[in-house]
Amino acid sequence: MSSLRSLHLSKAKLKAASKTSALLAGFAMVAMVELQLDDKCEDNTPPKSGSCSTLPDGLLTAFAMCTVLLVAVHLLALMISTCVLPHIEVVASAAPVDSMTSLDTPDATISEAPHITMHRYIEAAWIFSNVLGLLLFLLEVGILCWVKFLVLSRNAAIASTVLLVPTVLLFTVFALHFYWALVVDKVETVDKNLQEIAVGLEVLQQKTNENIKNGSISTIHVV
Repeated sequence: MSSLRSLHLSKAKLKAASKTSALLAGFAMVAMVELQLDDKCEDNTPPKSGSCSTLPDGLLTAFAMCTVLLVAVHLLALMISTCVLPHIEVVASAAPVDSMTSLDTPDATISEAPHITMHRYIEAAWIFSNVLGLLLFLLEVGILCWVKFLVLSRNAAIASTVLLVPTVLLFTVFALHFYWALVVDKVETVDKNLQEIAVGLEVLQQKTNENIKNGSISTIHVV
């Protein structure tokens, strides 16, 4: 992949990660703040309608841990995007792509842009925001359904889980297939470039041999 194409791809990834992370982290915080929970029922006290909550401590603990992990992962991706994106935008604005400029055009300034030295951070922000963060968000939705509906209707909580499980499986399969396709495409691109380099080397070697041969013949003719 050329430096200019890689630059714009990194810029697009950081923008998508920042928007997704800000949106989902905000949803998680709103869900936690807006969730209404009654006081926990005391021991040996029969619960009365609307007076106390009988939710298990394990369920509330899982909801709290999932919410904290969700917000932390998305804020980490948002921080990386916020720190790296301005530097990439400066370089991208200095090398605009128009009808006379190719994405494959090499540029020394672009090759020294932070999207190369900080490639691991960019990929980490993308994975945190669009893979791990989305999985945590789906898990958050499932736990929230149990917290909200367990006391009112256990069947509603079970139904939400039944619908959520295949959704998570489809999401995982798509993510694995998508990244596998990216890896295969990258390998094919590298293999094609290597083949082009090999062909170029063969042509250069043939021209060199012809020049050497012509030079030796000219030398013999002069003698």
